[in-house]
Amino acid sequence: MLQNLTGWHFLIILVVVLLLFGAPKLPGLARSLGQSMKIFKSEIKSDKVDEDPNAEPARPADPTTKP
Repeated sequence: MLQNLTGWHFLIILVVVLLLFGAPKLPGLARSLGQSMKIFKSEIKSDKVDEDPNAEPARPADPTTKP
């Protein structure tokens, strides 16, 4: 499906997105998308760590001690 997309197709998609959301809202959309991806990646990494049977259980940091 995506093999047939050319530069013109992406340009048309960009124009449609600009018309739908407007130029002022695009930075906010991109920022929220980036934050969502960061959260998603961190959750994936934490799931991989939890699956390791030889790993020690993580202890929460004690807020009363100083590093």
